[in-house]
Amino acid sequence: MQGHIKGLVAALFAVSLVPAPASASTGDDRDVVKFDVMAPVVEPFTGAANAIRGVPGGGLPWEIDAARGELTSDGRVEVEVEGLVLARRAPVPEERQGTNPVPSFRVLVSCVSSSSGEPATVNVSTETAPATTTGDATIEGIVDLPSPCFAPIVFVTSPDGAWFAVTGR
Repeated sequence: MQGHIKGLVAALFAVSLVPAPASASTGDDRDVVKFDVMAPVVEPFTGAANAIRGVPGGGLPWEIDAARGELTSDGRVEVEVEGLVLARRAPVPEERQGTNPVPSFRVLVSCVSSSSGEPATVNVSTETAPATTTGDATIEGIVDLPSPCFAPIVFVTSPDGAWFAVTGR
């Protein structure tokens, strides 16, 4: 009997280590996306020619020192970026390299949803948050996630929606 109990305990422990699938449609606040790295916009993603899910890249290449963030199933999102600045190389003009010329950032969440019956991209954004000239910002907000929200991507964008950083590496 003791061997069966040990086996049951081991099985329950193993199941507890398997992450539950995240879903934006649960109505609670489980993590949908949690990350500690973002990739800056670089060529060929600068500009509108190679937009990701309809989100154009910033017009020049950027770089980022650090990022972390979380999106929960109830639409709460928080992203912290450090050193999100224009790249320290051409084609960025030398006097602008290593600076952030944008006074505020926002977070845009992109989902693939079938809420209308057909698969479609749905992009939702937070309000803007102040950003320093050295590229530091904490952006917090609530977005109206579609249900379902498949394959969410989190962007840090300009106030008008061009992305500077995206989840990934």
